[in-house]
Amino acid sequence: MSNRSNGLTTNTLVTLLKTEIMPYVKIEVTREGVTREQKQALIAGVTGLITEVLDKDPHLTHVVIQEVELDDWGYAGEQVSVLREKGITATRNQ
Repeated sequence: MSNRSNGLTTNTLVTLLKTEIMPYVKIEVTREGVTREQKQALIAGVTGLITEVLDKDPHLTHVVIQEVELDDWGYAGEQVSVLREKGITATRNQ
């Protein structure tokens, strides 16, 4: 294989990409009061799952939680803010 300017061969680069890339997980939730503790539990839980299932180093696993305004999230053709006004929520125990 051809050498790259940094001295890595294409095979070496492909091997690095397959084995050494850090896992990155993005969680998007509506901005409805997810607490710091809940976010920490999500981060710890996802990191543990990635470690267990994919055998990845937890120190290389990145989890990002992004909150989205209710007006900026749609479901079934309506903004979530409108669904909430109608009493429709995502809570399991209603």
